[in-house]
Amino acid sequence: AYPPMEAREGWKISFKKLLNVLLFSVIFSSFLIISLCPFGSLEPDAVPRGGRSLTILLWTWPFGSSFNFTECSELLGVPGCHCHFTTNRSRFCRADAVILHHRDVCGDRERLARLPRLPTQPWIWLNMESPSHSSNLSAMDNLFNLTMSYRRDSDIFVPYGELQLLGQPQPVTIPHKSKLVAWVVSNWQEESHRVRYYQELRKHIPVDVYGKNHTPLAQDKLLATISQYTFYLAFENSQHQDYITEKLWRNALSSGTIPVVLGPPRDNYERFLPPDSFIHVDDFGSAQELARFLFELAWDAERYRGYFQWRRWFQPVLGTGWAWRLCRACHFLHTTEPRYRPVSHLAAWFM
Repeated sequence: AYPPMEAREGWKISFKKLLNVLLFSVIFSSFLIISLCPFGSLEPDAVPRGGRSLTILLWTWPFGSSFNFTECSELLGVPGCHCHFTTNRSRFCRADAVILHHRDVCGDRERLARLPRLPTQPWIWLNMESPSHSSNLSAMDNLFNLTMSYRRDSDIFVPYGELQLLGQPQPVTIPHKSKLVAWVVSNWQEESHRVRYYQELRKHIPVDVYGKNHTPLAQDKLLATISQYTFYLAFENSQHQDYITEKLWRNALSSGTIPVVLGPPRDNYERFLPPDSFIHVDDFGSAQELARFLFELAWDAERYRGYFQWRRWFQPVLGTGWAWRLCRACHFLHTTEPRYRPVSHLAAWFM
């Protein structure tokens, strides 16, 4: 049997109310987007993407510290790589891309998700910290189109350093060595893997430790001091894929010493460096075995020099500096076809 006439009339009224509510929601949402993003910003630019300066909005200064923006074509040596960087959020809807630094937005997902975002505007997730020091990663799922980090499989790869091929072979010069092993550490955690390994290593070989709560070392004296040492402990604060930081690139390689590394496995390091350019703690059954090897190598000038032969063809180049990283994003946007699919499982990928 059909429902009574009164019920059917009530359904009609309720259905009309539902349509009105949905219509109002659509109109209000459109008004919100239009009010924040004027009509002009929604229209495609007449100039080809690769032939104009791109506007990139940096949502926050990383860690709250400002820096000078740089002309990317000059910094990267790539003609035509022009970008205008801004932190002015009123340019949000006119920006060709938005870069968001993880540490500064990881607790603000709800507000970010409510922003009237243009469907063709790339949002770039920027993070240079390891997963162990990146909180609230799961909240970042489905917010971003592109990833930008030290991971080689990021959309925009920004390593802490890299090797640059020299134009022609160069003679190898090794700084004079008068000391044995050094380590510079600021984040001292007694229970961390690297501190526990150091505590065992120091029982078998002397290690000079610099940094917070140890021997002070001014930043402008860092490289000159480390260059006097035969070996340097490039121990990362956590062990994750591709997490190879300035501890290796700046402290060890730029100072002209041999890095003893603790971080991801050896094969991961070998994606960045020649296998005979560093010593990995995993190659030894114990810290005592490593200490014995370091003593032997320090007294064998020919073998020691072998760890520097790669420098005939390559030189280490630091990838530090936020301006340089932003310019890598600028270059990517100029040279890569845009894609707008969300990164749905960012946390699972990065972990």
